Amino acid sequence: MNNNIIQTLKKRNYIVPSYILDNYKDLNINYDAFILLIYFINQDDPIVVNYNKIAKLLNANNKEIMISIEELKTKKIIEINLNENKDNKYEEIISLEPLYNKIFMGLIEVEQEQINQDLFSKFEEEFGRTLSPIEYELISGWEENGYSKEIIVEALRESILNGVTNLKYIDKILIEWDKKGIKNINQIKKYKENYSKNKNIEIPEFDWVNDEENN
Repeated sequence: MNNNIIQTLKKRNYIVPSYILDNYKDLNINYDAFILLIYFINQDDPIVVNYNKIAKLLNANNKEIMISIEELKTKKIIEINLNENKDNKYEEIISLEPLYNKIFMGLIEVEQEQINQDLFSKFEEEFGRTLSPIEYELISGWEENGYSKEIIVEALRESILNGVTNLKYIDKILIEWDKKGIKNINQIKKYKENYSKNKNIEIPEFDWVNDEENN
């Protein structure tokens, strides 16, 4: 079937979602299955499996269509359900939900990767050097442990203001904030203000790591 791909696309106006084109390799399917998937995407629900009709439209034979459908099922890109129609006959219905779930999860991963890259770039900018693999792993671990990007960047800021460019120091800051129930910038500002009032002094920059030792 793959020898007729170009001719097939020329004969009909198929819509190919940009995400599918951009991430075609990630789907790990061959050209025949790809064309069949594009065909399914362009059909209205319910998508009834009619091997003769599909084979004719895609310049293929029934066996090729069956093989491609099986590949899409195996790769968990489509599901096939049996539904009873108005004539009380069962039909094979294609569901694209697995595909859309893959797209959704893929978009989340891309977004998270962009966030991480922005975060890493911020650290490298402030440190004035490239991060080591271990430092990358430590920063990623903060997010995995539930620290928001906002709070991590603020801990970085506090570290820089105290003249320290060390991830271990930032890690201690995050731990101290977590102990004090501090989860966002507003809570940090409020804690500083309360500390300043109780000590009856103004604290231009606050050394979180040594705070408890000074009390």
